[in-house]
Amino acid sequence: MGDKQPQGMATKGMPEGPEIPDKSQVDTSQKAGGQPGLQRDMQAQPVSDKLPTQHGDQDVLTLEAYKGVGKFRGKVAIVTGGDSGIGRSVALLLAKESAKAVAIVHLPKEQPDADEAKKLIEAEGVEAMLIPADLSEGEEACRCIVEQVVQKHGQINVLINNAAIQYIVPSITETTPEIVEDTFKTNIFPLFYLTKHAVPHMPRGSAIVNSTSVTAYQGSKSLLEYSATKGAIVAFTRSLAGQLAPQGIRVNGVAAGPIWTPLNPASRDQENLEGWLSKEPPLGRIGQPIEAATSYLFLAGQESSYMTGQVLHPNGGYVVNG
Repeated sequence: MGDKQPQGMATKGMPEGPEIPDKSQVDTSQKAGGQPGLQRDMQAQPVSDKLPTQHGDQDVLTLEAYKGVGKFRGKVAIVTGGDSGIGRSVALLLAKESAKAVAIVHLPKEQPDADEAKKLIEAEGVEAMLIPADLSEGEEACRCIVEQVVQKHGQINVLINNAAIQYIVPSITETTPEIVEDTFKTNIFPLFYLTKHAVPHMPRGSAIVNSTSVTAYQGSKSLLEYSATKGAIVAFTRSLAGQLAPQGIRVNGVAAGPIWTPLNPASRDQENLEGWLSKEPPLGRIGQPIEAATSYLFLAGQESSYMTGQVLHPNGGYVVNG
């Protein structure tokens, strides 16, 4: 099982390739439902479990199924925002790598996406726990999430702090306390609370991977609040890495660039979304969730055993520093 492939489409400056959204596939109808949006409703379905690949002289991108080799056998993982987008892809790849159980934390209104993610994970023979929760509600919500996982599985080996929202605000004069507080309560506060309660149940060799963003490094004039939280996550990651290193727990981050997820059509109007789609990184196209998810798996696994406090940048070729 996996993503249904829509018809391929041409991409400016690049070979024709499947799964690359263009303006003709933009649908903002889900915007009325609020963030972070439902993957189920997207016309161009994001790719969660197949890697875009180009061979030799081929002038098209083809999709090749991700093949796991048991890298996370016996491990228990929590993925916030694991119902859709990058989070769903991370959760599904963990399942393909034989994790013991993957707990998906999602908003109650995202139940349709969560149910689909659960189905995909269970098709790999892996237990999927669905935990509906609003992380912005504070520490108690985060404590309850950890408690549910630990009561059932005894420990946590992988924590993926991924859930986020964003608001398009053209000018700082237009921001509001509600926008600022909602963004920070969702994007950065839960990292403190989830990690606080998870760490006592994480044995040596465990890993935490936090979702930051290319905007933390390049900035974004219309995503001031979002970018500020993502910059905070970089500092959080670096600082926590030093704190947990003596316990054998590694902490790293992923700063993805433009990736086709439900958050974008859910948070942008038609004009803004078309402008976002027209921006081309050096690789000439918007990325797919799996193209970021593989960085999370690398950082959560033993291949990165000598890395902590670091950030990977699956962003289509933008060069960033810092």
